[in-house]
Amino acid sequence: MSAKTRDETIRYTADVVLLAAGHVLLIQRRWDPHAASWALPGGHVDAGETSLQAAARELAEETGLTVAADTLRQVGAFDAPGRDPRGRYVTVAYTATLPAPVAPTPLDDAADARWWPLNNLPDLAFDHADILTITTR
Repeated sequence: MSAKTRDETIRYTADVVLLAAGHVLLIQRRWDPHAASWALPGGHVDAGETSLQAAARELAEETGLTVAADTLRQVGAFDAPGRDPRGRYVTVAYTATLPAPVAPTPLDDAADARWWPLNNLPDLAFDHADILTITTR
């Protein structure tokens, strides 16, 4: 094992794929990396919380939409080296489906938040297109 591998800092995040009537909720990132790009709502897991709790919290903080943590279903963990230009990030993605889109309010790290048709998505930041593909197949 190389010194670089031993010294690598791994950061822990959670993302949410919120679906409704053939649409997915995306945020437009306010900050780098990928400022102004569209992405899934999500962010860092805080000390003392699970990735599930972080997913529900980040969704509410970035979009104003509250989804009970127990309605979120884990999609999987995504840990490919290079998935985030800031360093090694491991995310756990969750999904939930609403009966119809509910108007989001962009808050916190989101410059904008809106529902996008699954068949007409913008380019997505990070590996979020891969996460979305796995979630919706």
